[in-house]
Amino acid sequence: MIAAAEDIQTLVAGCRQNDRKAQERLYRQYYHALGAICMRYTKNEQDAIELLNDGFLKIFKNIHQYDPAKGALYTWMNKIITNCCIDFLRKQQEVYFSPVEEHSEEVHLDNRALQLMDAQELLLLVRQLPPATQLVFNLHVIEGYPHKEIAEMLNMREGTSKWHVNEARKQLQKKLQVLAAAS
Repeated sequence: MIAAAEDIQTLVAGCRQNDRKAQERLYRQYYHALGAICMRYTKNEQDAIELLNDGFLKIFKNIHQYDPAKGALYTWMNKIITNCCIDFLRKQQEVYFSPVEEHSEEVHLDNRALQLMDAQELLLLVRQLPPATQLVFNLHVIEGYPHKEIAEMLNMREGTSKWHVNEARKQLQKKLQVLAAAS
């Protein structure tokens, strides 16, 4: 990431003037961090790269809307990239949300099993979740969005968002138990 706030301001100013070198520098600085977000929402690297590039185009097009007083540049870009991922999943017609009135008791994952896994292994397990459950799990657990905001974003009830997170935890817990038993 860029070290100093002054550097960020200079970089943003350059991007606002359509300076290709500033845009390239911004892209290189945030490529891996934002690319990791895209990988969490897609099934393959090719789709993730396409989403990342589409997201950067939106970032460059809308950089004039970034207000440092409202938050960090990374947070603003993260929101744009996440929205690109959600739009991509909607277009793929992979995500269908059925209303759920109530959710069962919250499930917690086994921390011992999680400690034995690296991030790549965990990502592979998350990718095996049903698309809607995977999306809500990523938004809530990984990205930190509250259920209320997820419900608004995805046009669902807050209880449905909670159900998907709980369902993801149940499915991941089962997969972790199988892995723990095998080792």
